[in-house]
Amino acid sequence: MTERSVIFFDIDGTLLTHDKKLPYSTKEAIFKLKENGHVVAIATGRAPFMFEELRKELDIHTYVSYNGQYCVLNGEVIHTNPLNIPSLEKLTEMALRNGHPVVFMDHEDMKANVPEHDYITESIATLKVGRFPTHDPHYYKGRDLYQTLLFCPEGEEQQYEQEYKDFDFIRWHPVSVDVLPKGGSKARGIEKIAAKLGFPEERQYAFGDGLNDIEMLKTIKNSIAMGNAEEMVKAVAKHITKSVEEDGILHGLKMVGLL
Repeated sequence: MTERSVIFFDIDGTLLTHDKKLPYSTKEAIFKLKENGHVVAIATGRAPFMFEELRKELDIHTYVSYNGQYCVLNGEVIHTNPLNIPSLEKLTEMALRNGHPVVFMDHEDMKANVPEHDYITESIATLKVGRFPTHDPHYYKGRDLYQTLLFCPEGEEQQYEQEYKDFDFIRWHPVSVDVLPKGGSKARGIEKIAAKLGFPEERQYAFGDGLNDIEMLKTIKNSIAMGNAEEMVKAVAKHITKSVEEDGILHGLKMVGLL
């Protein structure tokens, strides 16, 4: 048996196909890893409530969510990194003037500052999570928020990037951008969990495919980019496996000697 390791998996385009299906080979591989004594975790940009069913299906209780801003180890919250609310309030006012809606997100729910908008419907629908944000323009008050979604066409986020230096802006959809605390990333979240578990960097692995995986794949010693990943993502990974639709997780785990 190989030495016990911790393996982090992104969700969209990594564990799940672009149709949001979990390949049979991936599910089997995850359970085989756990059977062999490895720790399996998720590292995603999604909110915790957006992948509850997947966690149940794979029996996973350790995860990095909101791109590192809300981290859970064995069902227990061990690290949070909320957004700066005064800055967020100003950003929201600017977005409102520009006709760009926002969605506020904490660990339990998401609320939009407008009753409805085509950009919100279009982008959230692609996640196929079975829920949409309801309207509450004051949801940011009196609570910790770990991510906000800013809805604007490509390129228009630049004005916010210049104005709000305590946020990072990561595009995940042609009309939507993640707004995160500056410097927060999946890599930081993984660092918190790996430290608690006591795994050295040689026994940390990460699979990903998206732009929000770049920092993770650059940082984690044993990084694997999916075959369907963008070229700039593949460029920073140590290994490249097949696409998610071609049993890329199983292939990648065999490639690095975990299965």
